[in-house]
Amino acid sequence: MKFLDEAKVYIRSGDGGNGCVAFRREKFIEFGGPSGGNGGRGGDVIVEVADGLNTLIDYRYQQHFKAPKGVNGMGSDRHGANGKDVVLKVPLGTQIFDEDRETLIHDFTEVGEKFVLATGGNGGFGNAHFKTSTNRAPRNANPGQPGEERWIWLRLKLIADAGLVGLPNAGKSTFLSVVSAAKPKIADYPFTTLHPQLGVVSIDGREFVLADIPGLIEGAHEGAGLGDRFLGHVERCRVLLHLVDATCEHAGKAYKTVRAELEAYDEHLADKIEIVALNKIDAVTPEHLKDQKARLKRAAKKTPLLLSGVSREGVPEALRALVKLIDEAPVSAKAKRASESATEADPEPAGWTPLGH
Repeated sequence: MKFLDEAKVYIRSGDGGNGCVAFRREKFIEFGGPSGGNGGRGGDVIVEVADGLNTLIDYRYQQHFKAPKGVNGMGSDRHGANGKDVVLKVPLGTQIFDEDRETLIHDFTEVGEKFVLATGGNGGFGNAHFKTSTNRAPRNANPGQPGEERWIWLRLKLIADAGLVGLPNAGKSTFLSVVSAAKPKIADYPFTTLHPQLGVVSIDGREFVLADIPGLIEGAHEGAGLGDRFLGHVERCRVLLHLVDATCEHAGKAYKTVRAELEAYDEHLADKIEIVALNKIDAVTPEHLKDQKARLKRAAKKTPLLLSGVSREGVPEALRALVKLIDEAPVSAKAKRASESATEADPEPAGWTPLGH
């Protein structure tokens, strides 16, 4: 299934049904009173978080959602039925924005959570409602109230326990394919991964969700490369695994480039816990590896983990370090801030440091 993390949708709730003007006309009943029923209420437009979804692809093919109108009232005091609600199913982590794409309407953080996006119009009163002691035969009824309509933006920010970040071609997709059943596209050129990928990782009887975030380049927060569209997914990850390519020109500069983009996008990402790892160690000479490790250590101010997604060297150690930090990180669906308990963990796993330090 193709990944889609943003969609524009038109929604409209149902109009209320009209009230009815009617009178009793049974045989042998003289001066039968008013018997017009009320109109039914229009259907609501509701957004609900459904388990098992991780993309907004359904809203690429259907972009208009209209709830039915309430049924009009009828004679013999019969009230109209309410219109049926329209329910939009979205994955966990979806945000609803107004048409300006800046005003946040709602942020979904729990499976099963519901939000009424547009309320249906109330039904009109029938003439039986207006009967009084002085007006025994009212001949007026109310029309139903109109529903609400608007354009909205649905934006998905994946919620994962850990996220893979790094420059393009840092080996993130290879790492994800090795540690999980996910099958991302892997190739030897930048921006192979165009959409975030999710995989379930199992280590020592524990499972956690790992997200592969498309590669970032300098200026990504301003729209360069794939832009800042995927930086939002990093907000929802409780822990980051920052992979740096050992075959690049300067590991320290590569690390600082990604960290600068994360901090420029959102200052709260500076509090995110990360594990720093030097990847593709099987593709460089021992001398070059030693130099790159020293450069990365100076930049990250921590000794990085050494691993290779191809040979799987160092991979189990990296996963165990992730599990330890995930257990200590705060259990928050929004996951915008890491608690101090994780940053004060003792002993500290090798290769991790808060982004802001």
